[in-house]
Amino acid sequence: MNNGRCQRLDRLESNSQTVEGAKVIGQDNEALGFVLQPLKRWSKGSQNICSDQDLPASNQSLRILSKLVAAGVFSSTGQIDELISELLLFSRSVVSTKSAEVFDLLTKGFSITKILLDNGGKFFSNSYLNQWVELVEIYSQVVTLTNDASGRVLYESSACITVMLSKVAQVLRSSQISSSETLNETANRIIEHAKTSGLIDHLCSCLATSGSGLIAGSSNMLQAASEACRAAWSLIDALDVLFMRKSAILFPISALQSHFSQRTEIMDHIKDPLFDEESTKMVDVMARAFLRSKAVQVAVYYCFHQRIESATICGLQLLSRCCLHNGIVPSVLCGLPGSLPVTTVVSGGGDRTIVSEIFSVLSICSSSLNKDAHTVEPSNTKCKLANPSALICHSCTILTIIAQCLKSTGRNSAIFMLTTSPKKQLARLSVLARHVSYDDKTKASFQLQSASAMLALASILSLESGTSVESSISEIAMPLIPRTSTLSDHLKFSPGNENQQDHGNFNGKLPYWLRVKDGSVGLLDSKLKWGGPLAVQQLCASGIPLLLIGLLSNGFLNAYQENECQNDKGGLSPIGVVCTISSLCRCLSGGTLIFRQILIRSEHVKLISNLICDVHLKLIKFWTGPGGGNAGVRDLINAVIDLLAFPFVALQNAHGLPSATASVSSGFLLNVGSPGQRVCVEDNDTVKAIEEDMGKYIKILMEVGVPSIILQCLDHMELNDLGRPVAFLAKMVCQRPLAVQLVSKGLLDPNRMKRLFDLSAPKEVMLDALMIISDLARMDKGFYEYIKCASVLEFLKSFLSHEDPNMRAKACSALGNMCRHNAFFYSSLARYQIVSILIDRCSDPDKRTRKFACFAIGNAAYHNDVLYEELRRSIPHLANLLQKTEEDKTKANAAGALSNLVRNSDRLCEDILSEGAVQSLLKLISDYAVSALNPSRNDSTNESPLKIALFSLAKMCAHPLCRQFISSSHLFPVIGRLLQSPESSIAKYASVIINKVAEP
Repeated sequence: MNNGRCQRLDRLESNSQTVEGAKVIGQDNEALGFVLQPLKRWSKGSQNICSDQDLPASNQSLRILSKLVAAGVFSSTGQIDELISELLLFSRSVVSTKSAEVFDLLTKGFSITKILLDNGGKFFSNSYLNQWVELVEIYSQVVTLTNDASGRVLYESSACITVMLSKVAQVLRSSQISSSETLNETANRIIEHAKTSGLIDHLCSCLATSGSGLIAGSSNMLQAASEACRAAWSLIDALDVLFMRKSAILFPISALQSHFSQRTEIMDHIKDPLFDEESTKMVDVMARAFLRSKAVQVAVYYCFHQRIESATICGLQLLSRCCLHNGIVPSVLCGLPGSLPVTTVVSGGGDRTIVSEIFSVLSICSSSLNKDAHTVEPSNTKCKLANPSALICHSCTILTIIAQCLKSTGRNSAIFMLTTSPKKQLARLSVLARHVSYDDKTKASFQLQSASAMLALASILSLESGTSVESSISEIAMPLIPRTSTLSDHLKFSPGNENQQDHGNFNGKLPYWLRVKDGSVGLLDSKLKWGGPLAVQQLCASGIPLLLIGLLSNGFLNAYQENECQNDKGGLSPIGVVCTISSLCRCLSGGTLIFRQILIRSEHVKLISNLICDVHLKLIKFWTGPGGGNAGVRDLINAVIDLLAFPFVALQNAHGLPSATASVSSGFLLNVGSPGQRVCVEDNDTVKAIEEDMGKYIKILMEVGVPSIILQCLDHMELNDLGRPVAFLAKMVCQRPLAVQLVSKGLLDPNRMKRLFDLSAPKEVMLDALMIISDLARMDKGFYEYIKCASVLEFLKSFLSHEDPNMRAKACSALGNMCRHNAFFYSSLARYQIVSILIDRCSDPDKRTRKFACFAIGNAAYHNDVLYEELRRSIPHLANLLQKTEEDKTKANAAGALSNLVRNSDRLCEDILSEGAVQSLLKLISDYAVSALNPSRNDSTNESPLKIALFSLAKMCAHPLCRQFISSSHLFPVIGRLLQSPESSIAKYASVIINKVAEP
């Protein structure tokens, strides 16, 4: 470059030092053209561009431009447009050299471009789109540079991407310019280009490069990592905004009400923002890059660690979406081992994990909002926050999502997020509790940060639901849960226009997959769970149960009243619905009045059962946020069933009530941890009230159609999740009216039974399915035809040889009840060759199996002698059981079976004698005679096998061969002595035997 050019550039640079001088240069087209000339030479591809004079001249031109831009001399949109285009052409030419010598030029060029883009005035259609396409092309080359040690080129170019995408999202979100087709068209075309150009992959490459530098110990890449996070979130945010503008989104409970009130098709509501195909693709790329690359994880970690507010906010939102998209991401954020089984509890959220950084952010926010607050986790970073409320809300949101995702995958312990250190557990829970509290004077303008903190605290505490005993975390947490009055105020709160406020990057409302009241309901559930009977009583006295019922009712929002489908501000998310139902269930142990308020009202049972109707379950299954999918369907059904089954559990566990002995093992899974199990011990008055009202309750269940609804639930659940609904079916079957309705609605459908008896099903499902068959058969012979049509005999046969003794025992019991009322199944037992296996079970290692095998054999011989030949082999087994150390009930069943083997003919009398069965009966009678003649207060004569043995011997006396043997036995005199028994029935049977023996 000649000396004249250099001198003129020097004069221009000197003049640009002042604002007035800068303005003069900006208005002088010739001077401005001279400043741009060195840059244009790069764009034209001059061969001598890298001479010693050209590089300084280009640097000098960029310095002058920077001062002109800083002075704000460019106000003409056309002029700004032209400058941006020139700078992009320059950058494209420079980056193609891939020379480290020109990186300073690139950095300055991108820096000026960023400012012009950010302050460039209006959003123009053609020019802005062209600039975007050019910028992305340049960026795709920048991310491949391997010698940008300073990281400045990567940072400044990423910042340009962020600025443009942020403007796109702002344009799409702004209602003021929504009518401008040109602006929206430009935004749409930019988004389309971003989707097809592989931009998200380039941003991931930027994160990987930044992370590699950070791992190597260089901090130069911190800003580049932050900008890549901001740009990635800006793209996903713009896609979400675009999707939300086109789609009306309702939460499942609101969509359900819409279906009921307006009969709309549920397919209108199955979409949600997280299900947007294009947005999901971007999130998927980001999540996979995060999981596969340690460098990307490190880059994201430092986005939080360096405490740059805007980058932290974007990083929080970006990771929230990744957590929702991929269930492995939350585990990585907690620092959990990749191959850790879900049931193994290890310390998570320790130092140098992203979860730890999030809690540190919350601590800083706490200090920022309250100068007197003490930082609960150490932090050497001192920073002033422009928008601490946004940081709090987004930090709490991601903690909420992490906890909810961990819970949905079966990780039931807060230690996964809080570490095993009691000090850190207290610190982290305390900082959340601090953000929950708010000034009573500000109730009218409810703070979203309080709602988000409640959500996070409640979600973390919900991880402890799998703990059978109180953990240290529950002890720490209980004092931190707000008072009942505070929770009640939150539940009564109705969000208003304050939800629509705009706070910079934070849009002033919770993410669209969470609801304001979810957190307060979740904390209420924890308070009820851990507070004991006193907490339940206090909360019930405060009117919480009816408030919860009202919350469910209000959850059915008529979202069309104000035409705000997209906002759907009130009500509950699927997670909140489950917590509400769980809280109602815990309240049921609060006394007779509460039980009757909640369950002895058909409108309440209808409201609750509607939550597991086909329509709502489909909506839940399609909901891709927390509480949705198959796990959400399972959790909702289980919560509703726990509530509806409460009276059954309470009565089944109460001592001395008939229903406790009818089928004590049915639905055992529902008894575990149920408030209904506890109430029978703590409150006899409530148990009596339940017993009195059980008829009313059963009538309500039938009127509402609960049996049919529960049956339909089975079709929405995976096989491994069927435990609770099948347990509830097993309990309902014990009540005749419900049993009739269940059978009429298809309980015994062969395809349904085939599924329940599948060997891959959980053991408790198969056991309860067996109990259903057994109880129906025991209840009424009218069910026999339905049981036959269910095609279950092949399954019962296989269960007789099952490795689990409970399966063998219940199979024997079911077969015995299937022969209880008549001989309907006798031919089927023969056809399926079941009798022989039943006989073998008389020698089973399990005592309960032996007991029920004797019961089944006895009933198989009771009605006629069709099966006598097959049953012949059972005689020695039965005789042997009479003499062994067995339960009295087993001996009674064996004696009864022997009686039935001679009841219908004398075909088996010789075997009865030759196998020692009569002798065994006489020996048993002799053994029990002493206590029968001299009963003590502690004797349970009614439960002893003596009566059945005497009855059996009396039946045998009907046959001459048996009479002769009995009368000649040396034990026969014992029968005579029993005529003196104070028990009238024993004396009666003894008299019958003596009289029959005396016959010729």
